[in-house]
Amino acid sequence: MQKMNVESFNLDHTKVKAPYVRLAGKTEGTKGDVIYKYDIRFCQPNKEHMEMPGLHSLEHMMAEFSRNHHDRVVDISPMGCQTGFYLALLNDGDRDHVMNLLEKTLQDVLDATEVPACNEVQCGWAASHSLEGAKEIARNMLAKRDEWSEIFA
Repeated sequence: MQKMNVESFNLDHTKVKAPYVRLAGKTEGTKGDVIYKYDIRFCQPNKEHMEMPGLHSLEHMMAEFSRNHHDRVVDISPMGCQTGFYLALLNDGDRDHVMNLLEKTLQDVLDATEVPACNEVQCGWAASHSLEGAKEIARNMLAKRDEWSEIFA
């Protein structure tokens, strides 16, 4: 297989075992700062995926709630394949911190009574949300917390 520029395109998606949390990359800046990019896989690639309304709500909730637990979240974004998220952290390559951040954030999702910024002023597709869908995804991920360290089958 030809080596690709995008790290995840070089990952054999048939060999991974979701759910997991994996360091997918590290980028060092010219001033010494480091961005750590994590692959947070909720669903088994090519076998299952998150439905868009729940995924969209989970994106809003994780983006908002994760910053309550970590002051160096650069970004958290869903994968186009709808199987997971990428999390970028500034100067924090500690996987245990990421696992704890994810666990606390997903617990916040379960405790939420509404989706943050779920309106036409703050969201580009406000009609496509599901609080219950986001909670179901979070509940399923948390139920397999002890599996997050195992990346390959």
